[in-house]
Amino acid sequence: MSDTPNPEKTSDRAVGEENQESLADLERLRKEILSTSPQIVIANHCFGLFELAAIYLSDSPPRLKDASFAIDALAGLASSVKGRLDEREQEIQDGLSQLRLAFIQMSPLADEPPKAD
Repeated sequence: MSDTPNPEKTSDRAVGEENQESLADLERLRKEILSTSPQIVIANHCFGLFELAAIYLSDSPPRLKDASFAIDALAGLASSVKGRLDEREQEIQDGLSQLRLAFIQMSPLADEPPKAD
């Protein structure tokens, strides 16, 4: 019998160790989430949607359809948890207002003169 390591077994062992590390990382993340208030977790998702919309608005040219989708998602989430986000709620509402204003200002309709009735 040879003492030469089998590359397949070595590779399988490395994959197994990687999987164990990944599972341990997931368990640490799970515990971290469980130790954090849901208000903070939900607020962080709102901030993520804010950033997503801002990225679409800052593209050249602005990606208005994608930004609108992200703004609507943020508005829906913020609306569904209204009154339950503690001190973060006002910041989220202010950010949503800023996004809506920026969207309107970037909209092609903002450049059109008002129609005479």
